[in-house]
Parts: sequence; C-alpha cells; structure tokens
Amino acid sequence: MPDLANTGSLQIRDVSKMFGTFQAVDGVTLDIEKGEFLTLLGPSGSGKTTLLMMIAGFLDITNGDIALDGSSITDVPAEKRNFGMVFQGYALFPHMSVRDNIGYALSVRKRPAPEIKARVDEMLDLVQLQEFADRKPTQLSGGQQQRVALARALCFAPPVLLLDEPLGALDKKLRVEVQEQLKDIHRRVGTTFIYVTHDQEEALSMSDRIVIMRDGAIEQVGTPKELYERPATKFAASFLGKSNFIRQGGKTFALRPEKIDLRTDHGGDARASGSIRSITYFGSMQRIIVDTEQGDEIEVDIDVWRNQEILSEGAAVDLLWQDAAAVELKDN
Repeated sequence: MPDLANTGSLQIRDVSKMFGTFQAVDGVTLDIEKGEFLTLLGPSGSGKTTLLMMIAGFLDITNGDIALDGSSITDVPAEKRNFGMVFQGYALFPHMSVRDNIGYALSVRKRPAPEIKARVDEMLDLVQLQEFADRKPTQLSGGQQQRVALARALCFAPPVLLLDEPLGALDKKLRVEVQEQLKDIHRRVGTTFIYVTHDQEEALSMSDRIVIMRDGAIEQVGTPKELYERPATKFAASFLGKSNFIRQGGKTFALRPEKIDLRTDHGGDARASGSIRSITYFGSMQRIIVDTEQGDEIEVDIDVWRNQEILSEGAAVDLLWQDAAAVELKDN
C-alpha cells in the first residue's frame, strides 16, 4: 500500500452553511488526525451530511475554512481534492466488471495498464474479492458490492476517505459483518476515514473518535468510551446509548441501565424502591422497567446468565448503584 503516514489531517475552522435563512451547520471547529477513523453521529437534520459534503467540496462553505495538512482547500473544487467517497447506494457501473469498476479512477487518470492491474489486484486482495474480479455488480450481494465501492474509492490512494451512511442499505446481520471488515481495512491502509451515520452501535464499534452533532453544531467529541462513560449533556447521554436521568441534590445525572443492581431481598442500602412494570427478554439480557416510589421510571438491564432469579411484573424491588455510576450533566 502507498505510504499515507504524512497525509490526511484536516483542520476545520468555524465552518457554517446557510440554505437561505436555514442554518444547516453552525460554526463547527474540528481537527481530524492523520489515519483517524472519525465518525459524525447525529439524528436527521443534525448537519453531519452537510458537513461531510463541504469537506468533499460538493457544497460551498458559507463561512469558515477547511484545510488539508495545513493548506486551505476551501476554494479547491471537489475533483481536485483527490478524496475518496463511498455512498450508501454503491454507485457502481453495472456494465463494468468488478475489476474495471475498481480500476476506474486510475483509468481516467491515464495510468499505465500494468500499474492499474497491479493496484487492482492489491485492492481485490484487500477486500477479499479476488474470485469475483470478472463478475458484474448485479451478480454480487449487497455486502460484496459495498466492498467493491470501497476498493474503488481506495484504489487511487486518497489521503482522506469520506463515507456517507455506506451500510444503510444492508440488513443488520450483514451490516455487522461489513463493519468488522471495514474496521480491518482501515487498520491496514492507514487512510483517514470520515464516516457519517445515525446508528449509535455502528459509531461505538468502529470509531477512534465520535463527533456527536445536534442542530448543526458539535454537542460533544471524544472516544467511544469517553462519550459513553462520561456524556456531557442530556442529549449526548440519550443519543449515544440509553440513560436514566435522575435528580440528586438539585442536579441532573445520567445513569446507564446496566450500571444498576436490582434486588428483591429489600436490604437497607437501596437508592430507590418500586415495582416492576415490564420485563423484556433479549436473549443475553433482560430489560426491566421499574416504577419507583418517587414517581420516576427507571430502566435496568440485567445479564440473564448472571441473574437466574425469576422476576415477575408487579414484584417489589430495590435499586442500587455506585456513586461513580451516575454522571453529572452540564445542562442541569
């Protein structure tokens, strides 16, 4: 693979985008490191795709600046930024073989045929599609087509690869498989990946860092563990995973369902008491909804194999958690 160690850092400075009077992106400042797998995560309308399209050069910036390795690319057209792009819809050429699809970017760059063949062979090996090289896209599964699209986007060794909801068309089982493959490919090629999704599990499992976006602005940035364990706001705590919100000493805290112990022996150290409203079985875990005596609804996730006690709706229970499990939020 080409050496990308010295390329692919992005500096985004106070970038905004207006569509008429609507502010789609609002003053985003972000540094993206070389070789990083960074995910833009947020609900529909949060500005994540608009920001990606400005990085790609497909949308003009209203205000601010974007630089690649310290040099501004704000006025550089999309086709000269030399970024790779992978979309949800694959966008493969149906009349071309897998091999020709992958090598297309090198063909239009007029690279020598032996170079193209060697590079395409390398890409086929990377995405494990050697035996499908002469097939047409319609003869492949959705996951295989997405790997072809990925290989095509990486074939010309871009410093940055932009991925816009690339797994959205796949079923859940296949999505998980392709996530693992994509993460492995990222590790092997060393290219900077900027990934857009609204799927929190996808973001948690794949990213080096996650940018949570809300209403066109950055809500919080951090590693998956940092964001999950120490969310700063109620929005971050509720969007990335599930949280209970409790009041203590006049402040709001986030409390993850799996960090709560549920007991029926009614000891004296309970943080809250109540009755079970509902029990939902998910195989490896049970989700218990408890109506507390204080009038709150608290969700508790219990590992089934660790808790063989038979629980029933309406049963009286006590809830316990450690002080460190409850994270104070900024927006109290």
